[in-house]
Amino acid sequence: MRSDVVKLIIAVILDVLDFTVGRIPGFELFFDAAMGVAAVVMFGWSGLFAFWEIGDPTGNVDAFVPTLTIIALTQMGKNRKKNLEADPSSDRSHDD
Repeated sequence: MRSDVVKLIIAVILDVLDFTVGRIPGFELFFDAAMGVAAVVMFGWSGLFAFWEIGDPTGNVDAFVPTLTIIALTQMGKNRKKNLEADPSSDRSHDD
């Protein structure tokens, strides 16, 4: 669980950088490629979705879509569901 939170924090930081630094003309293509590689390293095959940002030559549209954050949140949900299925007694959301 902690690794998921760390990945989410890194993803948010990278998305903020994409919104700011990643919009520099001429630099956005390099930055989007680097973000795609970082996404694959952090999330495996699911990280390949981050490469869609290369398709925006202006760098404006993809800056407003927090792709890595979305991938991180979906992976957290998937991992949580997988953990609950493996050990139903570890569900702490129903603590009374």
